[in-house]
Amino acid sequence: MPMPRWFTKVTKHVFNPRELKKGHRPVLTHVGRVSGQTYRTPLDAHAVDGGYVFVLVYGAESDWCRNILAAGRATLTVDGRDVELTAPRVIDGEAAWQQLPSTVKPPPRMLNIDEYLRMDHIA
Repeated sequence: MPMPRWFTKVTKHVFNPRELKKGHRPVLTHVGRVSGQTYRTPLDAHAVDGGYVFVLVYGAESDWCRNILAAGRATLTVDGRDVELTAPRVIDGEAAWQQLPSTVKPPPRMLNIDEYLRMDHIA
């Protein structure tokens, strides 16, 4: 796992609320796989042909990723518009970087991130 699990609590309870309040980042809206509750998670969303790629900083075991994989869909709010996404799948770094534009900077090597979430636009 790239980042320590304990840091997810700091992110969830400190950084995410601040980012949501600022309103500058794309926000992924998803439903909890156990609670059924709606969650909003600010993320970096990278547009690719036919969809988006998200960096899994905490790996595929992060709550938001597991929720989306279980539901099979999510809504991304980016640049003031909602984009319905489906077909979530975890891909490795090689597959991700073949799709990502050259303007996207890779995460720091020390984080050892090699999992990404790929989703498609709903046609």
